[in-house]
Amino acid sequence: MKNNNKTMFQFFEWYMPNNCCLWRKIIKMAPTLRKKGITSVWLPPAQKSAGGTYDTGYGVYDLYDLGEFDQKGTVRTKYGTKDEYIAAIKALQLEGIQVLADIVLNHRMGADETQDIISYKVDYDDRNKTIGDYRTIRAWTKFNFEGRNNKYSDFKLDWSHFTSADYDNIEEEHGIFRFYGKAFSNEVDLEKGNYDYLMGCDVDFNNLDVVNDLHSWGKWFLNQTNVDGFRLDAVKHIRFSFYKSWLQDLKREFNRDFYTVGEYYSANIDALLYYLDYNKEINSLFDVPLHFHFKEAAESGGSYDMARIFQNTLIDRRPTKAVTFVDSHDTEPGQSLESWVPNWFRPLAYAMIMFREEGIPCIFYGDYYGVPEKGIPSMQKLLDIFLQARKNLAYGKERDYFDDNNVIGWTREGDYYHQDSGMAVVLSDGPGGGKQMNVGKNLANTLLYDCTGNCKEPVYVDNDGNGIFYCDGGSVSVWIKKDNMYNL
Repeated sequence: MKNNNKTMFQFFEWYMPNNCCLWRKIIKMAPTLRKKGITSVWLPPAQKSAGGTYDTGYGVYDLYDLGEFDQKGTVRTKYGTKDEYIAAIKALQLEGIQVLADIVLNHRMGADETQDIISYKVDYDDRNKTIGDYRTIRAWTKFNFEGRNNKYSDFKLDWSHFTSADYDNIEEEHGIFRFYGKAFSNEVDLEKGNYDYLMGCDVDFNNLDVVNDLHSWGKWFLNQTNVDGFRLDAVKHIRFSFYKSWLQDLKREFNRDFYTVGEYYSANIDALLYYLDYNKEINSLFDVPLHFHFKEAAESGGSYDMARIFQNTLIDRRPTKAVTFVDSHDTEPGQSLESWVPNWFRPLAYAMIMFREEGIPCIFYGDYYGVPEKGIPSMQKLLDIFLQARKNLAYGKERDYFDDNNVIGWTREGDYYHQDSGMAVVLSDGPGGGKQMNVGKNLANTLLYDCTGNCKEPVYVDNDGNGIFYCDGGSVSVWIKKDNMYNL
């Protein structure tokens, strides 16, 4: 049976204009995305957020408003209306593309009223320590959702539904203020002693009313949208057992599985593995350690040991659970988690996620279309070539040739189901060079060409499948059969 490669597309970036009409763009793009080989699309958060049409979606105000009610100065969100959102989901699904909704449950922002709350200030670098005695603060913690007028849910939020907030209006002071009688969960990442608190009003997952409402909301959301799965935001800050029970509940209610990828933003591979072992309901996590390896390699001036670039990454330690990526909205220049992979290295990094046997690669909108706001150029031409090469040719047994500090390579032997499939990939973070590799019998006794166009001369593969494959310095070359050049 023919088994095609899976490829995810993160179809947004942080600096898109607030009139971008993204949902309508997706409706038009759905057939093209399918032809390019995209099998799943990660959509940005659709909920009404504190910044109205200027909010990327992570400052969530009202989970039940998908661009339907006049709240925060707007009916639509940054990306469009609720009807357009649902139409975009349907358009993708009609093309056989799986739709992943970005779910942001960790915090709320943009409250409607303040409340006076007895609180302790918490040490930013050690959340287990308090600073001084308790005091009364005035925080924006009351959410009335008056624009929605109780439609879909009459549940309101106040300080009792949160553990903490980030601003005291009395002293006009920023900080982390944990409310009296509240405790951070002990089922979270241990960075900063306890990484329960992230931003805004921190949702209290020990509060049964909150948890019950989130279970109800999940069922409502699926009934409204019929998405295929979720990108789960900030999972290392949310009580680990919550998503286990939440996903189990949804599976029972709808009698089907939902694909999930969690954002556990940590370079600590052991933390990611612990989370996956703890929560078997999560299908995958983003391979954050690999992203940081890319950045380190790109900034090392050729001194990075490329032969070890996959070591202690998710694709190395738990390959069936890895979603690999180069950049994301979080890593873009100017963001709090900025860790942008330098432009020269991005082609190498994309080759390392798109032509490997394991992992699901995620294409980033800002890489594909560029980020004009930050002067980052588009990679569309190259990524279109890579997408077609992955869709049609990146199959079969993988052989690694990771035997040099700079020049590394691997081959794919191809398979019976994809005509002329197979390839050789060679790249270097330093001087260019060549590497003898074997591509198997499927491509034996043929000429292979570099589909990137970086190397102009073909490579002859002998009767045993051996050839010497080249790349330029600081570059990547992907060698495929010439007949396939016209299809890319």
